[in-house]
Amino acid sequence: MVDLQVEIVPGLVLKNPVMTASGTFGYGREYTPYLDIAKLGAIITKGLSLKPKTGNPGTRITETACGMLNAIGLENIGIERFLSDELPQLKQLGADVIVNIFGNNQDDYAAIAARLDQVAGIKALEINISCPNVKAGGIQFGTDPQAAANLVAAVRRVTTLPLITKLSPNVSDITKVAEAVADAGSDVLSLINTLVGLAVDIDSRRPLLGNITGGLSGPAIKPVALRLVHQVVKAVDIPVIGIGGIASARDALEFLLVGARAVEIGTANFINPQIGLEIVTGISDYLEQHEYEKVTDFIGSLQV
Repeated sequence: MVDLQVEIVPGLVLKNPVMTASGTFGYGREYTPYLDIAKLGAIITKGLSLKPKTGNPGTRITETACGMLNAIGLENIGIERFLSDELPQLKQLGADVIVNIFGNNQDDYAAIAARLDQVAGIKALEINISCPNVKAGGIQFGTDPQAAANLVAAVRRVTTLPLITKLSPNVSDITKVAEAVADAGSDVLSLINTLVGLAVDIDSRRPLLGNITGGLSGPAIKPVALRLVHQVVKAVDIPVIGIGGIASARDALEFLLVGARAVEIGTANFINPQIGLEIVTGISDYLEQHEYEKVTDFIGSLQV
């Protein structure tokens, strides 16, 4: 048997390198009719805010060639209801849980991180920095290296949990943001979040999404995601988690090959709710066939 265990950082050890991407797996329990979520490396929750959020009005998802656009608007039940209703059941199911968090300003992020610090059953926090900073005129935290660094530093001050910062691809140089948040105290980076896209209906002459634009995900973005992961792995000294268009074990292995320590599965969960465990099995089978004893021997072995 191939050893699939991966230590991302001390305190964050995964039984295998396959996780679920935030926003594509609900709070975890929704997928229990289809697979044993405890067998995944970890589940990453839908993004959580201090208070419940209703999300965007109108049509919020539309299919595209090789993917989808979404403008959900970060709808969620809020952190207190998650802690009372969802986390106890996830613990009972044996799942390893990473909580994705977001806010409208730096104080929001710090408050939710402080609330979650040392809560039993939470292995790490993933910080969504692809959110508008309302105190800075709506600019996304993730598009400004200094704003991103200040945000991560504020969260770092209030929690001892491992911090994963999820990077936006909608920037001119992702390595500048990666370096800034690494220096500010992020333990790990995950990338990429969705690309901004637009879909329109030529008959009604209207956008297909109520929000007009949305986040593009799915197989169409994999080459972009793979390039950016490769760049960031070379730019920083902290672990990187790869996300973007992964729909098979071979896709996941590509991200591991360029240096990602683990991967997150997103849109593919909607197509095949069992895809996460199928990818775990596929990774194991591939490595065994190629006589690897440990997945860590394969990670970062790209020859250029």
